[in-house]
Amino acid sequence: MRVGLVGTGYAAKLRAEALLQDERSDLVAVAGNTLERTQTFAKDYQTEAITSLSSANPSWQNLVERDDIDLVVISTINRDHGAIARAALLANKHVVVEYPLAVDLTVAEELVALAKAQKKLLHVEHIELLGGLHQALRQNLEKVGHLFYVRYSTINPQNPAPRKWTYHHEMFGFPLIGALSRLHRLTNLFGEVFSINCHQRYWETKADSDYYQTCFCMTQIAFESGLLAQVIYGKGETLWQHERKFEVHGESGGLIFDGETGFVIQAGETTPIEMGTRRGLFAKDTTMVLDHLFHGTPLYVTPEESLYTLKVADAAKRAAETGLTIFLTDK
Repeated sequence: MRVGLVGTGYAAKLRAEALLQDERSDLVAVAGNTLERTQTFAKDYQTEAITSLSSANPSWQNLVERDDIDLVVISTINRDHGAIARAALLANKHVVVEYPLAVDLTVAEELVALAKAQKKLLHVEHIELLGGLHQALRQNLEKVGHLFYVRYSTINPQNPAPRKWTYHHEMFGFPLIGALSRLHRLTNLFGEVFSINCHQRYWETKADSDYYQTCFCMTQIAFESGLLAQVIYGKGETLWQHERKFEVHGESGGLIFDGETGFVIQAGETTPIEMGTRRGLFAKDTTMVLDHLFHGTPLYVTPEESLYTLKVADAAKRAAETGLTIFLTDK
């Protein structure tokens, strides 16, 4: 499988390593935004660097049009995912894209339909489903009885906040669209959403309004099952305590995951939960994609499932903008 990679950041490096380790894939070329960084990346991973001399003809456009590429892997800024995926599908390439599929729900819906029309693979990476936390959650849910409340909080203080695309309004997108995995864990485990409301704010960077130094987003979700969930996402300078915590409360007990530790709490006893590692998940995802392309092995997530979570995230965005509760009534 001849592969073209878009991106030179952390996720792109892990993809390149995984592709080089699998004899079924040939990393033909990489496209990046800056000449020096792309050339260095290409040298490190034994591939060809594709760069662009103008914004009117981005380097990824040159990559997706090449005849010697079968699969395009998109590991670049969120804002560009939709445009690159569309161009790649129209060029009859298979597509793997890190979440979100697009920062705009309508664009994402069009891409899922386009992939079906082109009869090409469109795989949206959701490695959070493969990790130790999610697997431990799934394996232990039945121990706590009927579920009524979930709280998922990821807070990352950073001082000073980095001036990078993850702190850029347009490049990253609305917090729970850019960080779609926070919602996807919940929709994967707990099913369809009935209603959602959301409050969020930014602390802007004084020198450049395109960037912010902190964002904080708090979302309340009511599931069709009656389960209530709260999702908290924050990062930046105005936050002071790191937190990565997932709580599940049922009528017979609770599951508490705090960082790398987990417990089942029941009447009179607390039992540790053994959690697997978060390492090697990009490689696992890549192997599963190649297994699917070569042998038809089912993947662990469908683009429709990712699209549904994006629909929930878009509803959270609209709730934050309007101050209203948004109902997801259409199936």
